[in-house]
Amino acid sequence: MKLNEHKKSGSKIAQSRDDRLKAALKSNMAKRKEQARRKSDVRVQSVTSDEVADTSKD
Repeated sequence: MKLNEHKKSGSKIAQSRDDRLKAALKSNMAKRKEQARRKSDVRVQSVTSDEVADTSKD
């Protein structure tokens, strides 16, 4: 009986580990997407400000 109980608790541990890994991956992906958005926004703002500076020289 103890062997069967050990296997059941082992699968619970594996499942909880998988759940933690999935949650960490989801969190990491959200952070990376946000970083990419911010980086893209900065580039767009930089290009826009450069264009404004260039047109004022004309």
